[in-house]
Amino acid sequence: MFHWFRDHRRKKLIQASFSASWEEIIIRNVVHYSILDDTHRTQLQDLIKVFVAEKNWEGVGDLEMTDEIRVTISAQACLLLLGLPHNYYRNVKSILVYPSTVVPPKRKQGFFENSFALVESEKPILGQSFKKGPVIIVWDAALRGGRHPESGHNLIYHEFAHKLDMLDGAADGTPPLRDRTELRDWVITCSREYLRLKKETQKGKKSFLNSYGATNEAEFFAVATEQFFDQPRRMIQNAPDLYRVLQEYYRQDPYECEKRKKGKA
Repeated sequence: MFHWFRDHRRKKLIQASFSASWEEIIIRNVVHYSILDDTHRTQLQDLIKVFVAEKNWEGVGDLEMTDEIRVTISAQACLLLLGLPHNYYRNVKSILVYPSTVVPPKRKQGFFENSFALVESEKPILGQSFKKGPVIIVWDAALRGGRHPESGHNLIYHEFAHKLDMLDGAADGTPPLRDRTELRDWVITCSREYLRLKKETQKGKKSFLNSYGATNEAEFFAVATEQFFDQPRRMIQNAPDLYRVLQEYYRQDPYECEKRKKGKA
């Protein structure tokens, strides 16, 4: 019965027209939106309508929650879902948004939590994801990432890649995949590139990927997701197999989208 009410509510949300003011926000704050074709733009708008309505949004540190904050964050989070079978990030109930860099309160690990959960730090952070808890987002970083994909750093892609990774219960750098063939290809490719990044980082060499991805496999997947969407050409040039497995997982091709946009320019 609950699912019937939920699905009925979602259907009504999707059928409602998309706010022109919301689209203006996306155009202004999420550059990736401009490279999508009309079909994917409509699909993204439908995802946003449900995502904004279903999540619990809370401004922290005197931040006033606005449509601009909700829509900007939702658009980037939902971009990752465009090609995936999904349930609107069922493992995300609440999104806590701080105005700027924050030092999170110390949180004890639960008795039943996996010891390989993401490392929580008392150092300043831009964002954080909990396996059975909220997503913490810093607003100025979220805005900067959406407006400047050329940087290759996107807080929202990073934190919501973690939530996709956690859907099978573990933050281990391997999200739920379609079958054993895809899993085998993923493990071989990502393990090779992760170890390559780790080796280069230990030697102090600059890699095409952010060195933070060498922290562990979960961070590698999140960092690789950022670059896959923001700097696809660079990834193809440096690690074509990594681009391929991410393309197969997300069922999107940002590089082709960019080429199509440039061809029309």
